[in-house]
Amino acid sequence: MGAFTYFISDLHLSAEREDITNCLMTFLREDAPKADALYVLGDLFEVWIGDDDINPFTQKIALAFKQLSLTTPVYFIHGNRDFVLKEKYAALAGMTLLPEQTVVSLYNTPTLLLHGDELCTRDVEYMRFRKKSRSWWWQTLMLSLPLSWRRKVAGKGRDVSAQNKQQLTMDIMDITPQEVVATFERHQVSRMIHGHTHRPDIHIHPIHLQDTPPKTHINATRIVLGDWYSQGSVLKVDAQRFELQQRSFETV
Repeated sequence: MGAFTYFISDLHLSAEREDITNCLMTFLREDAPKADALYVLGDLFEVWIGDDDINPFTQKIALAFKQLSLTTPVYFIHGNRDFVLKEKYAALAGMTLLPEQTVVSLYNTPTLLLHGDELCTRDVEYMRFRKKSRSWWWQTLMLSLPLSWRRKVAGKGRDVSAQNKQQLTMDIMDITPQEVVATFERHQVSRMIHGHTHRPDIHIHPIHLQDTPPKTHINATRIVLGDWYSQGSVLKVDAQRFELQQRSFETV
C-alpha cells in the first residue's frame, strides 16, 4: 500500500455505458488496491431505485468493489442519484456508508467530505425536493412501491430534471459561495472535497476558524471532483499534495 488516498464521484454508472464501467473496473483492479482507502462521494449510479434492484449489472459492480475492499477500505457518501442506496447493497459491495457530511483526518489534515449538492442553494426547487426526498417517510413510501413503478418514477424524474437544467443558468446550478464558507466554518475545517457540479477544479475561500484570532482569516481549499462522462476522473491525496487525475476510456 502507498501512503495516499483516492476519491471519485459522479460516475453515473449504467448498463448502457460500458466505457465508463470498463474504466472503473480497470481502476478498481489496477490502481485502487495501491491506496490506503477509496472514497466514493456519491452518484456512483445514474439512478438507484432500491437495494432490491439487484441485477447482473449491479451485481458486477458490487463484486468489483467487494474484491477491492478485501485489501483497501471503501467508503461511500450518498449523492443526489443514489441517496436510497442502503446497508444491504453496501454490504454486498464491501462499502462503509458515511454521513452525508463527514470530517476525516486525511494525513493529519481535517477534511470535510460530501457529495456537494447541498451547497447549490440557489436552485430552490431542487433544494425543496432534496429536503423531502431525504426524509424517512418519503423513502419508506417510495421503497414500498413495486420495482416496475419505481423505474417509471425514476425515469420521469430524470426527464423533468433534464428539462429544468435547460432553463437554469449555470450559476444557479453551481455552488453558492456563501454556503461554502458557512459549511467550512460550521465544521471548522480548512479543506473540503466534493463532486456534483462536474467542474473539476481547486478553489480558495477566505474563512474564519474559532481558534484563529478575531477578524483573522485563513485560506481554505475546496477540491471539486470531475465526472466520468468522457473520461475517468480521480483525486489522489497524500500528506504533501493533492492531484486531480484523468483515466482515458481509450486505454481500457
